Amino acid sequence: MSVKSSEDQIDLAEKADSLVDGFLEFLVVEKNAATRTISNYSHALKEFRNWCDPFNGWELCDSEDFRVYLFECMKKELARSTIRLHFAAIRSFYRYLTRRKGLKVNPLLDVQLPKAERNLPLILTLKQIEDLLALPFNVKQPRQAPSWAAARDAAILEVFYSSGLRLAELAGLELSHFDFFNETIRIKGKGSKERIVPLGSHALSALKKYCDLAKIKDGPLFISKSRKRISTRAVSDIVKKYTKLAGLPVGVSPHKLRHSFATHLLDNGADLRSVQTLLGHESLSTTQIYTHVSVDRLKKSYQKAHPRA
Repeated sequence: MSVKSSEDQIDLAEKADSLVDGFLEFLVVEKNAATRTISNYSHALKEFRNWCDPFNGWELCDSEDFRVYLFECMKKELARSTIRLHFAAIRSFYRYLTRRKGLKVNPLLDVQLPKAERNLPLILTLKQIEDLLALPFNVKQPRQAPSWAAARDAAILEVFYSSGLRLAELAGLELSHFDFFNETIRIKGKGSKERIVPLGSHALSALKKYCDLAKIKDGPLFISKSRKRISTRAVSDIVKKYTKLAGLPVGVSPHKLRHSFATHLLDNGADLRSVQTLLGHESLSTTQIYTHVSVDRLKKSYQKAHPRA
């Protein structure tokens, strides 16, 4: 890495900061990136700047610098997914510099990253799902809980499994997002992209019962006992509470219900493109991990059932 004279260092540091600020603003205004993406990218860029030298401009970094940084990340035994996220942020920033700020050479073009780990997600069986969904009305609610708490919790679990929503998507639902006549729900997903997802009869029935008992007429769909929108943390705690009571594996979360939703659809003949649309995945490759899960389950069933397996 080449270094400019000391008299230029302060100007370089200020310019570097302004470039990052401009990039983050670009992500917000033009790319409509999610808040979490902005936070992750900001953190990754700051980590790299702290590692290399806060007084050297971004335009001074070359491919070798990034290879050394990659090696340092791997020596720390960071997860491959974490390393790839860091470099996704840096790559995106350098594309911005070359396309918008006149940088002539993108130093990351020749940097090869480790392949992503293919960890198959935890999938609940249909029996486990059925046991979980039956729990809210079969356990005693806390004394301070509102009279409609069980109905709300049941509706939350049913909607998760029926629609495959992300945690933030479910917590952000409004009553107006539901079309009970057409049995669908309108979702505002990542990057503010909207999609329409059908709901099953069990989820619709649970929602109607909850709305009647809690007297939900408009505004936020899922509420706390203070009748304010329920937080993502509270929804996650509700799911953890019932998965523990059901004796399910440790680590079952709202996202595991999303995994189960997708895998059960594929197991029963749904095509990959449809599942991609339902999940709101931008890339089909993101959805393809569920095909591996389904094949793995198919092999286990074959080996267990076939007399000559």
